[in-house]
Amino acid sequence: MTEEKILTKHPLGKSGRNISKHKYETMKQAIVEALRNKELTHTELFDQLNKSLKGKFSANVSWYAETVKLDLEARKKWSELLQDLKDIA
Repeated sequence: MTEEKILTKHPLGKSGRNISKHKYETMKQAIVEALRNKELTHTELFDQLNKSLKGKFSANVSWYAETVKLDLEARKKWSELLQDLKDIA
């Protein structure tokens, strides 16, 4: 059985990456959880993701976080995500 993949996009039109859909969704959810309580700088977000996913994510957390974040930006979903989290708070 082959693992389902997602082809990511890049906001500057660079080549996307073909990554595991499960890892993509896991990272996206971790990003949402990290930003749920407050706005974080890029460094704070990545520090939080590395802490929360330590031992739970079998790949390079920072690489996947950046790839997912850039994909969300390219798909115009990053701003929507941040706005939705502000509306919830």
